[in-house]
Amino acid sequence: MGSKQTFAQKVIAFNRQLNFSGKLPAGFAILNPFIGKSETTAVMEAFYRKYYNDTRKRKFIIGINPSRHGAGVTGVPFTDTKRLASVLGITMKQAQTHEVSSVFVYDVIEAFGGAKDFYKNFYINSPFPLAIVRRGKDGRWLNANYYDDKYLMESVKDFMTGSLQKHIGMGLYTDEVFVLGKKNAAIIGLLNKTHKFFDRITVLEHPRYIQQYKAKDRQFYIDKYLAALSR
Repeated sequence: MGSKQTFAQKVIAFNRQLNFSGKLPAGFAILNPFIGKSETTAVMEAFYRKYYNDTRKRKFIIGINPSRHGAGVTGVPFTDTKRLASVLGITMKQAQTHEVSSVFVYDVIEAFGGAKDFYKNFYINSPFPLAIVRRGKDGRWLNANYYDDKYLMESVKDFMTGSLQKHIGMGLYTDEVFVLGKKNAAIIGLLNKTHKFFDRITVLEHPRYIQQYKAKDRQFYIDKYLAALSR
């Protein structure tokens, strides 16, 4: 059965079994969107069945970890509910989210030729595939990156390594990987030295960084992404 499974079936099975049980430093928490949120699971499955219902190999794009307004709600990396509905044709009834990174990623997808062509060639996920949040000074929960805290990084490192191995096992090319964010790339590079996941790491600026600090140069970065992804 294993080799006959579609890419969609493999990703859905991976997401359904996601469970982090490690000990986190004080002030951090994990959000697993596939536990107790049946609509997120249904939406995630609809997405992969629509765009990954085949046995093609794909190139791997690695983010940091999902945001609580993007994949933390939709179950689809770099996809908020706005783009989920307007671009992918999948609606969520129980949530409405806007996620900054999603705007840039879907501009790249459109420039590449649209969602169908893009997802036929690429698979996006993260070394830590669940949302991480930290408690702010006012008590509210904020997005966090896995590398924001030394002890957090130690807590999730083994889980990240296992996740990367499982992603690759779904049917991804390993001659080149695209890593979003320089700090993220530095850590993936260290893991890669030990585990020899990928032959070459191509680093691209993270969509959030571009949207937040380089908005005037968005077209330059869209072109940069296209040049790297189209090689």
